[in-house]
Amino acid sequence: MKRLIIHGDPGIRKNAVIDYDGDEVVCFGISRQGDWHGPDEPQLWCTIGTEDEREDYQKRNFVPHWLETESVDAEAIDVIKRADDIAVS
Repeated sequence: MKRLIIHGDPGIRKNAVIDYDGDEVVCFGISRQGDWHGPDEPQLWCTIGTEDEREDYQKRNFVPHWLETESVDAEAIDVIKRADDIAVS
């Protein structure tokens, strides 16, 4: 699990599946930053991980401040499934 800061908006929301750095990962949670007083384009602060890590995310079995953080432009993200394409219980 890691934190991914996306500069721009690739059109994803919570539970979207993306291809990042050659891996298929799920966006467990997304916080949108910069709409009011921020930079020219929004930033999406995402907590991403594999489907196997979903239970750890839901039970908060991690320390958010200790997650590895990476930054990428929205154009570098390939959207595999948007959140509205996925039925999550």
